[in-house]
Amino acid sequence: MLYLEFMFLLVMLYIGSRYGGIGLGVVSGIGLVIEVFIFKMPPTSPPVTVMLIILAVVTCASILEAAGGLKYMLQVAERVLRKNPKRVTLIAPFVTYFMTFLLGTGHAVYSIMPIIGDVALKNGIRPERPMAAASVASQIAITASPISAAVVYYLAQLSDIQHEITLLSILLVTVPATLFGTLLMSIYSLKRGKELEDDEEYQERLKDPVWRDKILNTTATSLDEILPVSARNSVLLFILSILVIVVIAMWPEVRTIVDGGKPISMAVVIQMMMLCFGGIILLATKTDPLDVPNGVVFKSGMVAAIAIFGIAWMSDTYFQYAMPQFKSGIVEMVTSYPWTFALALFIVSVVVNSQAATARMMLPVGLGLGLEPALLIGLMPAVYGYFFIPNYPSDIATVNFDTSGTTKIGKWYFNHSFMSVGLIGVIGACCLGYLLGQMIIPS
Repeated sequence: MLYLEFMFLLVMLYIGSRYGGIGLGVVSGIGLVIEVFIFKMPPTSPPVTVMLIILAVVTCASILEAAGGLKYMLQVAERVLRKNPKRVTLIAPFVTYFMTFLLGTGHAVYSIMPIIGDVALKNGIRPERPMAAASVASQIAITASPISAAVVYYLAQLSDIQHEITLLSILLVTVPATLFGTLLMSIYSLKRGKELEDDEEYQERLKDPVWRDKILNTTATSLDEILPVSARNSVLLFILSILVIVVIAMWPEVRTIVDGGKPISMAVVIQMMMLCFGGIILLATKTDPLDVPNGVVFKSGMVAAIAIFGIAWMSDTYFQYAMPQFKSGIVEMVTSYPWTFALALFIVSVVVNSQAATARMMLPVGLGLGLEPALLIGLMPAVYGYFFIPNYPSDIATVNFDTSGTTKIGKWYFNHSFMSVGLIGVIGACCLGYLLGQMIIPS
């Protein structure tokens, strides 16, 4: 019966994934009701902590966007790319990586993609090379961001079990690991695919007057817009908020309010700081609050929160119910072959399309199996697997932004531009992460 119920869980996740976003959350709600009232599973608690973290971070980042901060970051990124046009394949993935690192979400990179493609084309470089790697890098950086929901959830759960685990110790594993994965796929991308003069599809597009005009005579740029000083100030304040969070994480005594008491949870600290600095940015830049809900970051963040609400609650209810009977066989397998837990993380991510939701679903499973925190943190980059099926918004947008047609979804669906770089990035990050986890995280 447990296996049939597990198949039911996968079916509900698959149906929800066909609608995506909010659809994934509410379809999971249908599954939750069936689990509880038909299969008689005791419901677990909803994922309140993760949702509050997402709401707080998205609120602050949305105010940053409304204040012009994202446009300022975009202009800085474009200047870096245009000063080093011949190295765009190496530089572009790190540009999108650091945008996500700062913002905690990969949804802010859409505006940089046309610029990356434009720089590549103007310098005779196959746009697929930097664009596909940049799209993947924008997502792989989520497990390295100190304010991403996935990282904060890992911190909240693991620090309660092992007090020596801090935000800094997690980042000392995930940041080098994901940077290593990004470097590997950037190097791989340098020579991937045919050169433009040898690419039949690109040459055919050049024969079409409409495509030829789009390719040769259109320039994507953000540098022609003059931004107010408040846009730069909003970015500086946002960076300050991240630094404050890291400092508080490094010194627990700062968040110990009562002498001899337990330090305030970092999940709570991040929520407070994001709301606080959101207010500071709003007041300092005189941003109109009515503009805040209209940005890309706010809309995508709210959709993510609703999706996680349903997915995590439904999945957690099943796994808590099934764990006693699954535990013995799975523990033996994961103990003998640690990479199998990374494979489990990867497969779940492919289905649910969210790293925070994957973390919320699978970390309790790993802890229930008795896995070491060092292993769980080291394999954390594997929560990014949704490049495998090319239906994620950033990947679809990247394909559409590439006027040369070199970044694409292949005839067989799985032979797409993001597959090879995604596998190289995630596998490389997990390998180094596993080694660093054993070295840095106390057993």
